[in-house]
Amino acid sequence: MDKRTRVLNALQKKTVDHVPVGFWYHFSGENAMGDPCVQAHVDYYESTDLDFIKIMCDGYFPYPVPKTIQKASDWYQLQPLGKDHPFIREQVERAAKIVALKGKEMCVFYNVFAPFSSLRFGVDDETIMRHLKEDRLAVMHALDVIAQDNALLSQLLITEAGCDGVYYCVQGGEYGRMSMEEYQSTIKPSDLYVLEHANRYSQYNIMHCCGWSGQKNQLALWKDYPCRAINWAVHVEGLSLEEGREFFGNKTELGGFETLWNGSFHQGIIYTGGKEEILEYTRNMILNHGKTGLMLGGDCTLDASVDHERIRWVVQAARSV
Repeated sequence: MDKRTRVLNALQKKTVDHVPVGFWYHFSGENAMGDPCVQAHVDYYESTDLDFIKIMCDGYFPYPVPKTIQKASDWYQLQPLGKDHPFIREQVERAAKIVALKGKEMCVFYNVFAPFSSLRFGVDDETIMRHLKEDRLAVMHALDVIAQDNALLSQLLITEAGCDGVYYCVQGGEYGRMSMEEYQSTIKPSDLYVLEHANRYSQYNIMHCCGWSGQKNQLALWKDYPCRAINWAVHVEGLSLEEGREFFGNKTELGGFETLWNGSFHQGIIYTGGKEEILEYTRNMILNHGKTGLMLGGDCTLDASVDHERIRWVVQAARSV
């Protein structure tokens, strides 16, 4: 079974010869942009023999917020960027180049953030939370505008660049940030606008419930979002793959490996385990869950310094079961 068939079968909960594996990390420096970024992605996936590519949106985390926006009410000034803006056009071109090089061999997904994350990256977390308190409707206007751009980006990544789907990252659901009711009324509409638009163009979109801060999320916020597969921070949330299968409505699951990096140390067997330990851990995950509806990967991004041999051990183990 080739890699494309293996991944598409896994996403559709069909029979696979082996459980597909995918890990990713951020590229920095000269490898974060342009043709060097394209080549860095290709080199990484050829080095690790992973089953699918998830293209990182490095260099395009911050939404291009106009400098004229200073106070909460200024968000009413925000207007959509449109398809020809470099923020959208350059990401589509990046994806198209990677698809042209690897898309016949393996599925390709592109990282797209939910509007709340794009907005936070474009300003900063503290400012956005303050503006929400000062003028909630103005910030909601901004989320609606960014949702239009992120939805258009998702559409073009699939229809023009040739990606098989998007890897859609939702954030902001940590306990203590806002109540479930506040999130559902303020953030959820923009989350769903992008995801449902992407679903019009691909049936293979993956959702990532991001545990970036190491804090638990109110996962119930996202459990019913319409996606083909779901990736969450198993070790941060304390929700195993087996428990998550029922919690998330029997969707295909992606994950299983702890990838926490707090700036001073790595945490998780992918960083600290020996070869036999990683082989055994991987095989046991597959045997405990079963091969149907499973894709192995990380809670989130790996640290870029990880030894690629460790990733190849996971691939080796998955292809032995």
